[in-house]
Amino acid sequence: MKPNSMMIAMSGGVDSAVAALLASKDTDAAGVTMRLCSEGIGSTAQANADETGAAAVCSLLKIPHFVAELGQAFRKTVVEPFITAYEQGETPNPCIFCNKAIKFGALLDFAHSKGYQRIATGHYLRLEHTESRTLLRRAADEDKDQSYMLWSLTQDVLSRCEFPLGALTKSEVRELAATAGLPMAQQKDSQDICFVPDGDYAAFIARITGKTPAPGHYIDSEGHILGQHAGQLHYTIGQRKGLGIAMGRPVFVIAKSAADNTVTLGDSEALFSKKLIAKDINLIPYDRLERPRKMLAKARYRQKASPATVEQLDENTLSVTFDTPQRAICPGQSLVLYEDDYLVGGGFITEKS
Repeated sequence: MKPNSMMIAMSGGVDSAVAALLASKDTDAAGVTMRLCSEGIGSTAQANADETGAAAVCSLLKIPHFVAELGQAFRKTVVEPFITAYEQGETPNPCIFCNKAIKFGALLDFAHSKGYQRIATGHYLRLEHTESRTLLRRAADEDKDQSYMLWSLTQDVLSRCEFPLGALTKSEVRELAATAGLPMAQQKDSQDICFVPDGDYAAFIARITGKTPAPGHYIDSEGHILGQHAGQLHYTIGQRKGLGIAMGRPVFVIAKSAADNTVTLGDSEALFSKKLIAKDINLIPYDRLERPRKMLAKARYRQKASPATVEQLDENTLSVTFDTPQRAICPGQSLVLYEDDYLVGGGFITEKS
């Protein structure tokens, strides 16, 4: 293993380019671009463009550039679990799977295979090292903070990571890119799931699985049939538009059931819940919650963190009770916890009430 060495994950975008610019100053550095395409998943043309852009930055920085062929691992650990969760009526966030299994799993293994000790990425969040733990803090740029996506990272992984952009704002990152002559300084940020660029998850799942979503019934909270829907895959909790049913008043998707292919409609008030259960948990500052604690909790990525009481029920389960009801909590999404600006950890939401 090379001493003081780091491999920087590079997507061809401005964030990872500036991460490479900063990380390569004081280390034996290299860039790496993940090639995630496989049959029916991803665009080869886009992958080639990303690799070309990343290689150009590495050439400018005078560091090596590698390509990690991770298409099959990505399919198995990210795309297939995403499809399975959607088919089960959940609303998964595949970025959570990808960060744990690919960016901070397979990519870290790839870096080690090439002799590099650590990896750096263009994520917006801050690391803090103490005598006994590596902690995560929210980014200085609150609008770009990505800590929600990284709750599953373990101490072993965090000890081998760097996040050079954590103390910077997005505008500062673009200024650094422009000053350094990086060609992607004004490149637009990506907003969609990388393997479903048009956002039509149901069509993507149908194409990959070869199965067309079966129509089913809209029902109310008492089980009365209200009409027919196009298949539960097409709907998300909280959705109001595009339901294709006239009720004479605004109605929302308040629940879905893959077991009987029903979609439950109701008023806005029915979307609010105070309590949830989260499984497959990971805690960062400590090994276990020994008693119930007040924290800030988020049940959706774009949601503001809200006060809640958190209790650990067993090694794998958290119970979270919010001070005030939260809108559109979705099974399959991540529950993420904070104390001040420190990321405590999280888990996958399995129940709400």
